[in-house]
Amino acid sequence: MELRQLRYFIGVAESLNFSEAARNLYVTQSTLSQQIKALEDELGTTLFQRDSHSVELTETGARLLPLAQRTVQDAESCKSQIQDMQDLLTGELKIGVTYSFSPILTEAVKMFIHKYPGIRLSIVYRTMGDLMDMLRRRKVDFVLAFKPNSPYDEIESHHLFEDILCVILRKDNPLSGLTSISMEQLRGQRLAMPAKGLQARNAVEKYINVDNFNLDVCLEINEANILLDIVENNNLITILSEATIRNRSLLKAIPLDLPDNQMQGCIHMLKKVYHKRSADVFIKMLRECCAVRELAEKWL
Repeated sequence: MELRQLRYFIGVAESLNFSEAARNLYVTQSTLSQQIKALEDELGTTLFQRDSHSVELTETGARLLPLAQRTVQDAESCKSQIQDMQDLLTGELKIGVTYSFSPILTEAVKMFIHKYPGIRLSIVYRTMGDLMDMLRRRKVDFVLAFKPNSPYDEIESHHLFEDILCVILRKDNPLSGLTSISMEQLRGQRLAMPAKGLQARNAVEKYINVDNFNLDVCLEINEANILLDIVENNNLITILSEATIRNRSLLKAIPLDLPDNQMQGCIHMLKKVYHKRSADVFIKMLRECCAVRELAEKWL
């Protein structure tokens, strides 16, 4: 039994689609099928029930999946720990980031790749829910996201900075002179909203069902940077955290008048697992970068 075969098995088991798994694993479908068949032959059992329309795990396959995941994770942890002994000269650091964190990440990324050119930095942007699932499956080493409404038992969240949910608009918008804006005041305004699943939208939905609030929402999108580009160029209004408009001189953030409007930017890591030294170094750089220091000091 080879680690490669277990990785292939996990890829198929998680997607239940040989074509998709082959693409994700960067192998041909025939190679993937041959290796799965070799693993089944060695174990003396069938791991998948296959027909022309679907793929399902057998009872044995379902039993093997968590064991295979743990074996591959342990192998990756062993590899990481050995690489860490090489003074951070090699290896890979995988970071999951929500879209709102993009403006504060640039400085730390530049510092890290300059100081550690031998380490491959892989940054994945997803919604918080997707990233937390990736973290649980160790597809990323840590996640940068706001603190979730409900905690995850196996994940610890370390405070990075405070932020606030805001109405984001152009500085020449008639509402830009207000010190705060309520949801009622947004009635009749043309809005471009973050899509469901993004943290800003989740924060609003704790208090108000946007779909039932009779707002003029002309666009929903799940990418904050594109959303801000649209607001800048079309004089629309959106709702995001204040940190998202860093370095955008045309835009202004006005606090949204909702209870408990403060948001905590956090570093999320798995509990009781080995953390790469490269992750510790990157996080230290991130805490020391200008963008994060300004956000942290703003609330002192």
